[in-house]
Amino acid sequence: MPRVLTRPAPLSAAARLQLMWLASPALPVGGFSYSEGLESAIDTGRVTTEAEAAHWLLHQLRLSLARADLQVVSRAVAAWQRHDLARITELNTWVTLTRETSELRQQTEQMGRSLVEWLRNRSGDALANPADRRLAQCAALTPAPNWPVAFALAVAQCLPAQATGDTLAAAQQEALLSFAFGWAENMVQAAIKAVPLGQSAGQRILQILIDAIPDAIAHALALPDSQRQAFTPMLAILSAQHEHQYSRLFRS
Repeated sequence: MPRVLTRPAPLSAAARLQLMWLASPALPVGGFSYSEGLESAIDTGRVTTEAEAAHWLLHQLRLSLARADLQVVSRAVAAWQRHDLARITELNTWVTLTRETSELRQQTEQMGRSLVEWLRNRSGDALANPADRRLAQCAALTPAPNWPVAFALAVAQCLPAQATGDTLAAAQQEALLSFAFGWAENMVQAAIKAVPLGQSAGQRILQILIDAIPDAIAHALALPDSQRQAFTPMLAILSAQHEHQYSRLFRS
C-alpha cells in the first residue's frame, strides 16, 4: 500500500498574527531609529534619488540579509524549538563577531535586549509563559542577545511544542517573511526621511523589496552554515563614517 503523506499543519491564526506583530515598525524595539549606514550613503552622495535608494536597499537585502541575518533567524528558530542552547550560543556569537562597527553592534544588541524585555513584560498569553526557560536563557546570552536570535525566540514561542519537520519548515519561512518585511519597512521609512522622498516613492521602493524578498528567503533557507557570511565592506566603511558624521537623524 502506498504511504499517505499528510500535509503539514498550518500555523494558527494567532501565530500568524503574532508574526505580523513582530514585523510591525510599532514594535517597541527601536528599529525606526537606525538606518544601517543608509544615512551615511546619503550624506556622501551615493544615494540621492528614489532609484538610487531602491538600488541600495535591494543590494543590501541580497548581499547582507539573505547571506547572514535571515539564515541565522531560520537556524535559530529551529534551535529554540528543540531547546538547543549550545547552538543558540554559537549563532549569537557569530552575529556579535560579524558586526563590523560599534553602531551596527549597538543596534543588534539594543534591539535584542528590547525584544527580550518586551517578551518578559507580556502578560496573558503564551509568550509570557513563566515556565518557558528559553526567555531567561536568551536574556543571559553574552554580551547580549542579538536581534536575529531574540527574534527567532519570539517566533518559536508562537509555535506548538510539537512543531517539527514540514510544519517547522513552514514556520521558518513565514518567520523570515516577517523579519524581512519588518526590515524593509523600517529602511524605506529611513529613506523617506533622509533622502528625502515622498510617501508614494517610498511605497514604490517597498514594492521592489517585497518582490525580491521571496528569492532572498529561498537563498537563506538553502544556505549551509559554511557559506553564511557578512561581507559588505562599503556598508562597514559608511557605518564607521556615520559614527563621526556631523549631523545625524539616525543612530546608525
